[in-house]
Amino acid sequence: MTRLVRGLFIVWVVLRYGLDELFLSSFEKPWLRLLGRIVSFGRRLDAPRGQRLRQALERLGPIFVKFGQVLSTRRDLLPVDIADELAHLQDRVAPFSPDIAVATIERAFGKPVDQIFASFDREPVASASIAQVHFAVLRDRQGNEREVAVKVLRPGMLPAIEKDLGLMRMMAGWVEGLSSDGKRLKPREVVAEFDKYLHDELDLVREASSAAQLRRNMAGLDLVLIPEMYWDYCSSEVIVMERMQGIPISQVARLREAGIDIQKLARDGVTLFFTQVFRDGFFHADMHPGNIQVSVEPATFGRYISLDFGIVGTLTESDKEYLAQNFTAFFRRDYKRVAELHIESGWVPPGTRVDELEGAVRAVCEPYFDRPLKEISLGMVLMRLFQTSRRFHVEIQPQLVLLQKTLLNIEGLGRDLDPDLDLWNTAKPFLETWMLEQVGPQKLWEQLKGEAPRYAKLIPELPRLVHEFLKRPPDPLHGEIKVLLQEQRRTNRLLQNLLYGGLGFVLGLVAMHLIVRIRLF
Repeated sequence: MTRLVRGLFIVWVVLRYGLDELFLSSFEKPWLRLLGRIVSFGRRLDAPRGQRLRQALERLGPIFVKFGQVLSTRRDLLPVDIADELAHLQDRVAPFSPDIAVATIERAFGKPVDQIFASFDREPVASASIAQVHFAVLRDRQGNEREVAVKVLRPGMLPAIEKDLGLMRMMAGWVEGLSSDGKRLKPREVVAEFDKYLHDELDLVREASSAAQLRRNMAGLDLVLIPEMYWDYCSSEVIVMERMQGIPISQVARLREAGIDIQKLARDGVTLFFTQVFRDGFFHADMHPGNIQVSVEPATFGRYISLDFGIVGTLTESDKEYLAQNFTAFFRRDYKRVAELHIESGWVPPGTRVDELEGAVRAVCEPYFDRPLKEISLGMVLMRLFQTSRRFHVEIQPQLVLLQKTLLNIEGLGRDLDPDLDLWNTAKPFLETWMLEQVGPQKLWEQLKGEAPRYAKLIPELPRLVHEFLKRPPDPLHGEIKVLLQEQRRTNRLLQNLLYGGLGFVLGLVAMHLIVRIRLF
């Protein structure tokens, strides 16, 4: 009964905010359009469509707000105005009771909270749809005290998520069945992607592991600080991490007052992003301003501070190589190579003509290259490429959509800090150096070192393997193959004789013809 009521409420909100006309303008059943207007009598559709969608998702609650945030990353499916509006969605969720947070911590670690922490701030410092954060002072086993941040999972999340996901799957099926536009938007695929993101975020140990991996990757780079995880106090419901203190990156005036070099900060953000993507293939994929601060401590002055690692992106070696080649081709305005890369990767149907795809890519990119480099938005180019991809039925990989969303965040942050930031010019040397490393002697040496354990095991076995091979009885097929090879050699000799005989005959005729002509003269 509860699910039915929730489902009816969702349908009412969809109709009330005009979302039926937003996505399903091509309803194939006229009576459904009429029913929608009757049920939502008196609705006003004056606001832009993207704003109406954002307001509807906020009305439906935190799970749908989270869904809107994920949907905003699918710019390959959505119009630009809708994707931009959804990008403004924030988790505006009231905090849950501190008593519940304390009970969750005590259940997770089997101890009273005052035995774990020397002090615990009951009022949360941040609250979102999945979890909230409290500051505390941790008392470790040696009696040392450390300032920490405690992230506690919101109670009852899994049943609520499963209930709303079930409704979303059902609605996705309706959308696909009722409208041709709905099929193009791939609602089932989007809901499945959202399902994966949500369940990943529900396991806080997974988030802690991602943070530890990023911290290890970034060690020695001197560009970013990532909180240390205290593994003795990490569970699926609670994680305890080093408390980070800095100035939010959105407060540019405060950063200037503190003496931060803003232009360097913008360039460092670009370097940090491309290092995570192309060097490590493991990147922080939720880099909006709320998750980034800047350190003003003397020892780490001017470094980024990354927070919240619920969403990370990963790339394979082939993904990285494909992306680097694409970016490099863009920089060189080699649109044919861009088209060839899309076809080679299997992202477009095999019958796609290179020249047609090349022309479409040129139409997207060339207007931007006619402007000064500092006015070029790489994020805008990617968005227009996604729009063009619909025409050619390009299959966009989920990890690259996440990468595109992160790139837009980085570019937006960089331009807020330094309006003259030249993202392309900053990235180009990095990418070209990376490409050289992929085909140079250093890469060969790294691959040899990586294969060394296999070689070390194989080389001692090599004499025995050769000996066993030589002692192996003749394979019955070996004789047949030998006969076939002999017949092939005999045929080749016959063809050679025919060829040489033909050439000799022709040359003989030519010689006779020349002799006759000489005698005539």
